[in-house]
Amino acid sequence: MSDRASSFRPFETSLDQEAALRLLRATLTGAEDGELFLERKRSEALVFDDGRIKTASYDASEGFGLRAVLGEVSAYAHATELSEAALSRASDTARMAIRQSGGIMAAPPQGTNRHLYMPNDPMDGSSFEARIDLLGEIDAYTRALDPRVVQVSVSLAASHQEVEILRPEGQVLRDARPLVRLNISVIVEAKGRRESGSAGGGGRFAIDRVMAPAHWQSVAREALRVACVNLDSVPAPAGVIDVVLGPGWPGILLHEAVGHGLEGDFNRKGQSAFAGLMGQQVAAKGVTVLDDGTLPDRRGSISIDDEGTQSQATPLIEDGILVGYMQDRQSARLMGVAATGNGRRESYAHPPMTRMTNTYMLGGDSAPADILADLKDGIYAVGFGGGQVDITNGKFVFSCTEAYRVQNGQIGAPVKGATLIGDGATALKQIRAIGNDMALDPGMGNCGKAGQWVPVGVGQPTLMIGGLTVGGSA
Repeated sequence: MSDRASSFRPFETSLDQEAALRLLRATLTGAEDGELFLERKRSEALVFDDGRIKTASYDASEGFGLRAVLGEVSAYAHATELSEAALSRASDTARMAIRQSGGIMAAPPQGTNRHLYMPNDPMDGSSFEARIDLLGEIDAYTRALDPRVVQVSVSLAASHQEVEILRPEGQVLRDARPLVRLNISVIVEAKGRRESGSAGGGGRFAIDRVMAPAHWQSVAREALRVACVNLDSVPAPAGVIDVVLGPGWPGILLHEAVGHGLEGDFNRKGQSAFAGLMGQQVAAKGVTVLDDGTLPDRRGSISIDDEGTQSQATPLIEDGILVGYMQDRQSARLMGVAATGNGRRESYAHPPMTRMTNTYMLGGDSAPADILADLKDGIYAVGFGGGQVDITNGKFVFSCTEAYRVQNGQIGAPVKGATLIGDGATALKQIRAIGNDMALDPGMGNCGKAGQWVPVGVGQPTLMIGGLTVGGSA
């Protein structure tokens, strides 16, 4: 990446801060909230597939988004040009959408000196040539592990996002957000049958961590292990049965089936299955769920959100009781509560909305081995792929990438084609056991909402859920 050493300082290089502040204040006349969000982002993605470099892309972008909020109305204008002329045009556009007046400006977010990350580019210390060579080395290493390997795909991605937020009070807030990820996929073949497996992850740290041999070699072995497990898989059973979910990445089911339903905007609009249930029992005893954007190095962690609110650990469910929602500033104001640091956006070209950061369930007292021993006839699911969720009722369908049949407490053959079907509210109440092995995912989650994608983290302990519908072919 070029020009890595210079930090993003738009008010020193492109805009006059006082002029920008005057335009921002003029835009927000009669509004209740708003900000000027400025961003520079640089990203690189490499894919090595079938023994050669398939893609090598680099992207550099910068721009601003100007927002004015009044009640339920949010006016937003953005541009790629950091200039007073572009900002003036955006101001005129945003003011046209806010036709009402008389709004009282909300209190500003509380400032913070805490920064989770240094303003260093995660690519520093690694040359482009070294990254290319690494992908070839990973390919050769993985193929040498097992003669059944017929294809290897390796992807390495890194980005560096720098943001500045100018508030109408004159406050300037900054955050730097590195992000890296390594993923390895393997296809194996035996007796005319082909199966695949993948593994990987990353987080908000320098790329040298995922480039270390100890790291990528373990990822390669894990991807190969999953592929070989699937070679021995049998058709999954179908029906209503008990399911044990493994720790870590299976928390993606919690994220989708429950997490979105606990976002403030869905609840203030009455669109969530959890709307109007504050203070009520919504999950089994012992279930405690948090959203925490402060965890160091995690994919969903941020020093401040994209409105300038300091990130925090937000309790959502405590011992089965619904105690809170995630909130951006708009939903918090309309619901009469405090913002929780969950106002996030994909880029300067998108307005912020309520989004998760790292959403996870705390561990319980049960040993994972005891939970499995109590499973008389069911499925042990430890890996998940894609899924679909209806936020209004929490109904979900998730496909398993690694799962096993369990009978009389004994883990049997791996199963193929298993899908878990249910709804989040019911599944929470049917949790029968909570393991003492809470783990976060390895750093590979992305979350989509209203066409915007942001990195997130998930996590959970081993869980037994009674009576889930499993779709299979047996």
